[in-house]
Amino acid sequence: MSVDMKYFEEMEAKIPHGKVRTRFAPSPTGYMHVGNLRTALYTWLIARSQGGTFILRIEDTDQGRLVDGAVDVIYRTMAECGLDHDEGPDVGGPVAPYIQSERRDTYGKYAKLLVEKGHAYYCFCEKTESEEDSGNFNRTADPCRDLTREEVEAKLAQGLPYVIRQRIPAGTTTFHDAIFGDITVDNNTLDDQVLLKRDGLPTYNFANVIDDHLMGITHVVRGSEYLSSAPKYNLLYEAFGWDIPTYVHCSPVMRDAQNKMSKRHGDPSYEDLKAEGYLTEAILNYVALLGWSPKGEQSEQEIFTLPELVKAFDMTGISKSPAIFDRAKLDHFNAVYLRNMTPEAFAKAAEPYIRQSVKNPAYDVASIASVLQARCEKLTDIPEKVDFFDALPAYGVEFFTNKKSKTNPEVCTAMLEAVIPVLEALPAWTVDAIHDALIDLAQKLEVKNATLMWPVRIAAAGKLVTPGGAVEICHILGKEETVRRLRQGLSLLRS
Repeated sequence: MSVDMKYFEEMEAKIPHGKVRTRFAPSPTGYMHVGNLRTALYTWLIARSQGGTFILRIEDTDQGRLVDGAVDVIYRTMAECGLDHDEGPDVGGPVAPYIQSERRDTYGKYAKLLVEKGHAYYCFCEKTESEEDSGNFNRTADPCRDLTREEVEAKLAQGLPYVIRQRIPAGTTTFHDAIFGDITVDNNTLDDQVLLKRDGLPTYNFANVIDDHLMGITHVVRGSEYLSSAPKYNLLYEAFGWDIPTYVHCSPVMRDAQNKMSKRHGDPSYEDLKAEGYLTEAILNYVALLGWSPKGEQSEQEIFTLPELVKAFDMTGISKSPAIFDRAKLDHFNAVYLRNMTPEAFAKAAEPYIRQSVKNPAYDVASIASVLQARCEKLTDIPEKVDFFDALPAYGVEFFTNKKSKTNPEVCTAMLEAVIPVLEALPAWTVDAIHDALIDLAQKLEVKNATLMWPVRIAAAGKLVTPGGAVEICHILGKEETVRRLRQGLSLLRS
């Protein structure tokens, strides 16, 4: 069973050195949840902020969980978010392949090298995977741990199926994490984990270590749920005599104080949030601050572009505490981003949502978008805000009563009787012309502007809450439709 070291020397020779190298290594299960996106972002930011290399690796060793089209979701999400990778399955690189299932032969060789070094062993016991996963282990009860070389070779010669297990030594293991500091564990709490399964595929933990080393990864970013696996990773690095990367374990993103976010509970993925009308930039900015805060003069800053995040990012700003996903806060971020868009960009983003309820091509999208931009938190709010343009909704006479505007049905009847002939007589139907006509009329009638504007807006829109005031709504509706609706409102008041 002696091992030819030439293969391993050639693999070592390929490893890039000399600068920061990070990787995002998702499993293609079809769902980029918020925690995943945050890991991708932090990993990308560590590389970019330190002039390093960012790698995309697809971890598909758990063949049972693979979902068709899931790899496309990963590529699309990364591209939309601007998290470009320097090496990966689609762009290649010096340590290809970047898909784990295509590296299958590599893992077996390294598992056998570990056996040769005395840090792993062949196990021929009949153990189910569920026993492995449950953590019910008793190392001393595994008879294969102490088989002699001859006994192992005899069993291999018989063709008996086997797994290769890590041989955990006695004593303690201390590892360092950039966020949590030094952590020491007693090795007798660690199981002899399976490294290579019966089908020859590696377990997630083993493949991770091999790939991270062979790809020259300097910083490993992952969720804090992997803290308990870190000692076993450390022991593998030490067994091979390899440098240990910087571990960066991030605390979970929580739905509330008790529960982690999860697909099972219907918590949103990146794609879900997009479908709910959130902008990519707002999602990314919000996710960046879920468990990280800037320092120094930027400590109070909340709104960051991606280039600004690269400049501000520092690993020491990552928090040990779990972050709670706050919908109201995300709404706030999204509203800020919508307000900051150019009118043209907002109109383009809003158009499909406007056209969901405003089918009439006579109504100008840019004009409708202009009244929406300052009054919209999510793009998906738009259809119900503007549905009154296509069809005046049924409304009750009580809408005309408003304490603040000092209106009631009698007042509104008088206002509409006065305003209809004024608007009918307007030679030019512009925002300024409508505005000036209404203001002049309010002065003549010796009422507050709001007393006149309220019934005009209610009659024109049939809604208590509208994007834009009476002037903008009348302008978009056009003269003929405005006058028709105001007459209808007057009939309702008189009936």
